[in-house]
Amino acid sequence: MNATAPARHVNTTPYRSVFISDTHLGTRGCRAEFLADFLKSVTCENLFLVGDIIDGWRLRRSWFWDHHHDEVLRLVLRAARNGTNVIYIPGNHDEMMRKYIPLGVEVCGVKMQMEAEHTTADGKRLLITHGDAFDSVVRHARILALLGDWAYTVALGINRYFNNIRIKLGYPYWSLSAWLKLQVKEAVKAIDRFEGALADDARSRGFDGVVCGHIHHAEMRMVNGIMYLNDGDWVESCTALVEHRDGKLELVDWVARNKLSLLSSGNAKVSASKAAVMENFATEIASMQRAPESTRALSAGV
Repeated sequence: MNATAPARHVNTTPYRSVFISDTHLGTRGCRAEFLADFLKSVTCENLFLVGDIIDGWRLRRSWFWDHHHDEVLRLVLRAARNGTNVIYIPGNHDEMMRKYIPLGVEVCGVKMQMEAEHTTADGKRLLITHGDAFDSVVRHARILALLGDWAYTVALGINRYFNNIRIKLGYPYWSLSAWLKLQVKEAVKAIDRFEGALADDARSRGFDGVVCGHIHHAEMRMVNGIMYLNDGDWVESCTALVEHRDGKLELVDWVARNKLSLLSSGNAKVSASKAAVMENFATEIASMQRAPESTRALSAGV
């Protein structure tokens, strides 16, 4: 059986860039304990948060937050303070952050942008965008999008019970929700259209590749002559896209790499109140603002 506890790291892995998206902080489905463990295991020059980092849709209806969620925010802010170039590109679930972009708001060194451009060490130009602008349902049928979000949440719940039974019978974890998505013919077509539209847009603008998230389907392949790079999510797949020092790009599957179990109960039983979360967040920001300049010159500790 797979181990259930996050891995422990003595040394960190240095990358030039790290791309993560679809963490959905504020929901029970977020594997914040795995994400925090990953962030503690790496250092990087650039950290791109490619949308749906905080789930504003869910927070309007319910609230879930524990110390793992706190830790993720703390690690990101600490990375920015210590010199990592942190760029936050809001998605559709954290669209409330987009209104601050025209104001040039920067929180503790975290820059907010609608999209970003990045050149790899070996000279490849990458467009970085969440991807919801290329999802016709999100753009033109918001009610359907909200319904789809509800259905996905239900599927995740069923998936947990389904896999509890599999484990008891001696079978390994298997994602029922991901399998269902790929069995629906129209869903597969939608993924293909999504990938093609992003690749075509990147090519028309002179990019060599495009980095995105949104559909919770990690992928790295050529689409219409363009590198299509989807960094996945931290609800089911727990994946990140990384750039090595030489410009090589790689998808990191954190669960598979560390033999973790997605059935581990990492979330606390009782969620923190909104007031408590905001108080912790404000305290962390205040402590960073009080940090001496000498501390800011330290190497990035993502």
